[in-house]
Amino acid sequence: MTQHLLLWRHARTAYNAQARLQGQIDIPLDEVGHWQARTSAARLAGRPRPARIVASDLTRAAETAGYLGRALDVPVELDARLRERAFGAWEGLTGQEIEARWPGEFQAWRAGGDPAGVGAESRADVAARVSAAVLDQVDRTAGRGGLVVVSHGAAIGSLVAELLGQDPAWRGVAGMHNAHWAEMVRSGADVVPAWRLLGYNIGPTDASSDWNAGPDPEPAELDADDTTRDPD
Repeated sequence: MTQHLLLWRHARTAYNAQARLQGQIDIPLDEVGHWQARTSAARLAGRPRPARIVASDLTRAAETAGYLGRALDVPVELDARLRERAFGAWEGLTGQEIEARWPGEFQAWRAGGDPAGVGAESRADVAARVSAAVLDQVDRTAGRGGLVVVSHGAAIGSLVAELLGQDPAWRGVAGMHNAHWAEMVRSGADVVPAWRLLGYNIGPTDASSDWNAGPDPEPAELDADDTTRDPD
């Protein structure tokens, strides 16, 4: 039986807006993030109803999942194994701050490697942790319908690489925007890899002129006494 998997990244936080590495710091959505989550959930709610919604237990993912859960009346289940990659001493810092203090490790990380000596989780460990969680949740959902997993950017990227049979350092997909999603499907055919990527970084970017900045401001209403208007 074909199994459908939708991987949804959490919406924006203040750290996203400040380009800070969040890792496993537990930070909530900001105002724009709530708008993004609500807007994306409305788009997802028009699709076939999933059997289950499972989210990382970090607040930003759980809050994002909650919008879809309420829209569809599907309970949100939490799974700590879906957390973001841990970045140790780098968490909460900007790229400039990291590069200034750990230039060599920063370059290794940007090249797809694992920074040494900072307490960061390796890409391979992230891929193993998150894929084990997702495959477990897929098995629990088998025969009931689709599964929505709400997680984090690096975690989803590592998961997609793992399910496609790629090396943990594979960078074949770009970073995912906040409150965007990827779609994958697994069929019953005996093929390798078992999963296929149907779409990546999908989302309602047409909802505003700059998705990352939030909704467009409302146009100013024409003043009733504006003398520049054409006469009746």
